[in-house]
Amino acid sequence: MSDTVVRLQGVRKAFNLGQPSEVEVLHGIDLHLRAGEFCAVIGPSGSGKSTLLNIIGLLDRPTAGQLAVCGQETTALDDAALTRLRGRSIGFVFQYHHLIGAFTAVENVMMPMLGDAGFPTSAMRERALALLKSVGLSHRADNLATHLSGGEQQRVAVARSLAMQPAVLLADEPTGNLDTQSAEVVFGLLREVNREHGTAVLFVTHNPALAARCDRTLEVVDGRISRAD
Repeated sequence: MSDTVVRLQGVRKAFNLGQPSEVEVLHGIDLHLRAGEFCAVIGPSGSGKSTLLNIIGLLDRPTAGQLAVCGQETTALDDAALTRLRGRSIGFVFQYHHLIGAFTAVENVMMPMLGDAGFPTSAMRERALALLKSVGLSHRADNLATHLSGGEQQRVAVARSLAMQPAVLLADEPTGNLDTQSAEVVFGLLREVNREHGTAVLFVTHNPALAARCDRTLEVVDGRISRAD
């Protein structure tokens, strides 16, 4: 399909290959994610959800099977090519914000752009400021990350994830450490990005109420997709 931004076919992932402790945690995953989809990923702890996101996010390689991101088959790509594709096509929001505490909010949002270009420009700062405005944090742009509340830090993380205008946004329990009000704000921001920009979102959550508000739900159990509706 021309609008498919992520495609997995027969993806398997094993750890400790060739050792007595070898264990396979993903068992032949088939998955298509289309542009503009907002898809919940649910399942018990240890079911393979985070491993699946790490593979889709090109942070880890599958043991077997095929993975294509934005039409690019990734199996034969070297580490440098994977890094470029990841940086330009995929955004990440994790349960913990992973901001750099010694940097300001705007500097943290600029980091993906700086990593891609290698040097800062005024255009990067302008885009970062616009993204902070979109998440309601213009007034906190020059505050150090350590001076922000937990909810504000996660909103900065959402802004940072959008710096490169990714086709795919991977959100691994982004509301898990937040109070109910902050969680609602972060979920709403992700939904807004999805609807306004057509960004495909995989949203890992243990919150059934949030999962029910997504377009589609994938349930991962024992390393297999047991439900996809």
